[in-house]
Amino acid sequence: MSTNIPEEKKSKNERGKNILIIVLILLVIVSGIKLYFDNVEKSNKTEEILILSEENNNLNLRIDSMAYQLDLRIQEIKKLGGNVDSLIMLKEELIQERNTDRNRSAAEIAQLNKKIDSFSNVLAEKDLEIVRLKQVNEQLFTENQDLKTSKAEIEDSIVQLNLKQEQLKEKVNMAQRLHAENITIAAVNSRGREREGSFKNRHLEKLKISFNLTENKVADPGTKDIFVQVVAPNNQVIFDIAKGSGTFNIDGREEFFTAKQDILFDNSSQKLIYLYEKGTEYTEGIYEVRIYADGFQIGNKDFEIK
Repeated sequence: MSTNIPEEKKSKNERGKNILIIVLILLVIVSGIKLYFDNVEKSNKTEEILILSEENNNLNLRIDSMAYQLDLRIQEIKKLGGNVDSLIMLKEELIQERNTDRNRSAAEIAQLNKKIDSFSNVLAEKDLEIVRLKQVNEQLFTENQDLKTSKAEIEDSIVQLNLKQEQLKEKVNMAQRLHAENITIAAVNSRGREREGSFKNRHLEKLKISFNLTENKVADPGTKDIFVQVVAPNNQVIFDIAKGSGTFNIDGREEFFTAKQDILFDNSSQKLIYLYEKGTEYTEGIYEVRIYADGFQIGNKDFEIK
């Protein structure tokens, strides 16, 4: 009996070792299975992350493209004078979403893609609006051109009318101008004797200038200033302030006159006589008498001092 006890103990130890080995094998198998499934799960998650990242990138590209398309419509409609408030709001909404620094979920990506798809209808509507606005602008441009043409024609008519009025006024002014006729220039000596034509200084105590104002039915009667210039051979006007000479305006410039008369023009071919005593001898040469009224020269005549 004592002989079988060690064998039984040995058999029990071997069975225990076998059980331990089996348990260890089972643990290794379970660990291997768990590691396998962990790797599969990790691989699936990595693949999901990669897919979401790519979808996010594609979504961002769609957002950029749609924002660009909206901006094109905004610029075109604004140029045509249309309202772009709604398009600006949509564009700002997209830009805000584009600037969001986060990874979107699959549901969020799907929702945004659906929203962007709906914007295609907005673009189509705005394209129709652009066509309509262009037609309206073309019509307005045509009407504006017609108005400009009409305005130009009216302005041209006004210019032509003003020109005709100016021409008529000029003709009336020309018709109203007085005219000096029968101009005579004589030297009066100390005894009152008169000489016409050419004369010498010894014959010339006073210079006598006489003429008639031609009858003019168009000229308005009334007070008029009749100026006389005696122009020396050196083209200088003879004048003496002490003897009634002075200045007057002619053609926008101020000139001296030799003598002047204020008359009441009555359209009766009235005769005017001017007597001018120079007080000193005249230089020999050709002199010219010029007569002015109402800002115009109305007559002239030469005489000679020998």
